[in-house]
Amino acid sequence: MEFRRINALPPYAFAAIDALKIESRRNGADVVDLGFGNPDLPPPDLAIEKLCESVRNPRNHRYSASRGIPKLRLAITDLYQRQFGVELDPETQACATIGAKEGFSHLMWVLLGPGDAALVPSPSYPIHIWGPLFAGAEVRHVRLGGDHDFFENLLAAWSESWPRPRVVVLSFPHNPTTTCVDLDFMVRLVNFAREHDVILVHDFAYADLGFDGYQPPSILQVPGADEVAVEIYTLSKSFSMAGWRVGFLLGNAEIVAALAKLKSYLDYGTFQPIQIAATVTMNEEPDFPKVVNAVYRDRRDALIDGLARSGWVVDPPQGSMFVWAPIPPEYSELGSMDFAKLLVSEANVAVAPGMGFGLGGEGYVRFALVENEQRIGQAVRNIKRALNKLG
Repeated sequence: MEFRRINALPPYAFAAIDALKIESRRNGADVVDLGFGNPDLPPPDLAIEKLCESVRNPRNHRYSASRGIPKLRLAITDLYQRQFGVELDPETQACATIGAKEGFSHLMWVLLGPGDAALVPSPSYPIHIWGPLFAGAEVRHVRLGGDHDFFENLLAAWSESWPRPRVVVLSFPHNPTTTCVDLDFMVRLVNFAREHDVILVHDFAYADLGFDGYQPPSILQVPGADEVAVEIYTLSKSFSMAGWRVGFLLGNAEIVAALAKLKSYLDYGTFQPIQIAATVTMNEEPDFPKVVNAVYRDRRDALIDGLARSGWVVDPPQGSMFVWAPIPPEYSELGSMDFAKLLVSEANVAVAPGMGFGLGGEGYVRFALVENEQRIGQAVRNIKRALNKLG
């Protein structure tokens, strides 16, 4: 039997590292897994309590609203008003999604089709590349990170594309490069969109993970941004509710309505007790993201300091829950996949190879800050021993 879309998928780059990690653990090794960005922190107690209360109500086990219950949409627009000073209409400018990934994927179906093109940073979170491709569109890559001038590359990619791209995919703080931007950068993006008739899709997954005084800006803070932009917000990292699958599409009312219409044909929304618990959590635990932020900041410092003691100097990120580390020069010829395999086999540490995020990620590995400081300390000690042994 032929599955055309499935057969077109490339081998999953992270599967090789996962297989090696599993094999090592079966052989008794204590592998510290810093590869998968899967939040380990618990959500607020209030969220769990409200979920347990809501799940006992038989009415909450019926089909729910695919675009989210009204109070949930009001809660996210209130959050945007408090945190970013952005006024949004919960009826027309907010649609709940079953996590950011579902929302983004279906949004690509709304915005793109065969014959269209999207501009996507390279490297990128894989669904940012594959979402447009699943919709039948072509992807034009825009180099990001390092010494690359993003706007110069963006203009070049737009100018060299035919047909002209309809969508620009963005995410800051960025996964995997941890690139952070300021509000002036967002202003330039909005101006670019107006001048070149494109839609900006900003995945704001790490909205609350800025360190050392840095606050990631929402693109919707730019005056008039909702004319050309939509933003995806999620409770996965900010409230440590990744498995709950609560996300939102916000901004341009026409695009929000189009996604809501598509979703009405495809799903009945997130389980209603989860929507109720998420509503109460956003309303009554507004400071919880600060607690999460402090934990990730301390883990970042533990990893950066530990790597430096091993001779592997990496710039500390301003935001996100990752560290994007260039492969040490003496191992650069291995490439990111073989170097990641080496870390599993020789140091009992799993990381994500940069090539899994597209060609622009080669030469790097990504650490996810999803273990406590003690485990991170164990990981960097293992890395130091392994690199000293191999060196």
